[in-house]
Amino acid sequence: MSWIEQTLLFSPLDYGGIALLIAAWLWIGWRIENASPQKPSVGQLMDDYRRDWMKEMVTRQPRMFDAQVVGTMRQGSTFFASTTMIAIGGGLALLGNTDRLAGVAKDLALGAAPALVWEVKILIILLFLANAFLKYVWAHRLFGYCAVLMAAVPNDPDEPGAYPRAAQAAEICVTAARSFNRGLRATYFALAAVTWMLGPEALVLGTLITLAMLYRREFASHSRAVLLNTGT
Repeated sequence: MSWIEQTLLFSPLDYGGIALLIAAWLWIGWRIENASPQKPSVGQLMDDYRRDWMKEMVTRQPRMFDAQVVGTMRQGSTFFASTTMIAIGGGLALLGNTDRLAGVAKDLALGAAPALVWEVKILIILLFLANAFLKYVWAHRLFGYCAVLMAAVPNDPDEPGAYPRAAQAAEICVTAARSFNRGLRATYFALAAVTWMLGPEALVLGTLITLAMLYRREFASHSRAVLLNTGT
């Protein structure tokens, strides 16, 4: 089968759905991380709280609480990285059994598409999952860097290097959290890509629902209102 014949296996709506999926994933990530100061996202608000946290850490004795918080965040990134790796393994196993998958889809009245179509659909999901895995792993490592920097902050707040070192730890923590959030978004859109198994219409609907959910959580959720309420 030539590449022209292979491209004809997908309808214009299929191509439009994939374009929408990728565009939505890139746009919402950019929108969350580059929101205006007048309407910050939850991610940006949490970045400010992380910086405040490191300032408070300088004068907190002992610092066991701070160490526990960082440890919890590392455990979270480890859990998601491990779960994503399992999902990737399952997807790779499906790639080796696309003929059987095509038969199951035919039995479920999902269409009699050739195995190549299912392989492409699974591959799209795997690409999002691979991106998420890499983000989770990098977040885990950055949280480790943050822990080391926190340990290097002098116990005496009057030391000249105390607050500058705490600021360094804060920025590493912010970067780690940003990588973790990117991994979460890639996971969300991997789930949206799963709907392509049901057809291009389902893919478009799943993408729009995922986009709306992420936008609401970052810009119109109750948690955002709580974070904005400083009590002043």
